Formats: sequence, structure tokens, C-alpha cells
Amino acid sequence: MAWKINNHSERMMAEINITPLTDVMLVLLVIFMVTTPLIMTESFKIKLPRAVTSDAEPGKGMIVAVSADGVINLNGRAVALPDLPGEFKRGFDAGGDRTVVVKADGDARHSLIVRILDTAKLAGAERLSIATERE
Repeated sequence: MAWKINNHSERMMAEINITPLTDVMLVLLVIFMVTTPLIMTESFKIKLPRAVTSDAEPGKGMIVAVSADGVINLNGRAVALPDLPGEFKRGFDAGGDRTVVVKADGDARHSLIVRILDTAKLAGAERLSIATERE
């Protein structure tokens, strides 16, 4: 009795299944998308002043954050006060909304906030707003 070997059934599988790899990559992407905003907000802490008449802030425009010790962040990156006019002009020239929202710590110097608002207006801002928390 002779054994017959079928060459077609003995072939090795040459395909790679990338479904598990894709699943893992999508899960990692979702994790990074969820945790990145949390990391960014914790790196620059601001205690906004409270107001009874606080409205919801607009979602568009440039956001200037000022800490209690005078550190200025424009849209999430540190900026020195002398560089602020150029940064405002670049943002406005890019065709964005000409609204500037100042998120200043309650203990930040009033004179610094006034200088930032004045700089924004001179650079071409159409709307200025100061962010607060509702009491």
C-alpha cells in the first residue's frame, strides 16, 4: 500500500493576520486621545476667579492662560510677554477667530492682565473675554 501525499494540503500559510495588531493599535490610540488633554491641563494649574454671572466661554479663538506667578501660555505653549504681539498677529493672520480668551489665575497681577488685553487689541483682536468659574 503506497501513501499518496497531497502537496496542496501540506502548504505553509504565508499570510499574516494583522487584525490583532490593528486592534491593539486602535486601543492605544484611544487611550492616548483620552489621556493627553488630562496631562496638558494638569501641567499648568490656574484657579479661575468666581463670578455669579459667569457664562459659558466661547470655544473658538486664542486662549491666553496666566498663572499666579506670571507665566503666560498661549494655546498651550509658553510665551514671553514681549513675544505676545507677534504670536497674536500670526494667529490672526492664519485666518482664525479674532477672539482672545484670558484665563488668569485669581492671584495674577491685574497690570499683567491689562497689558495682555491691550496687546491683543493692538494686534487685531475683535473680541476680548476673561474666563471665570460660576459660583
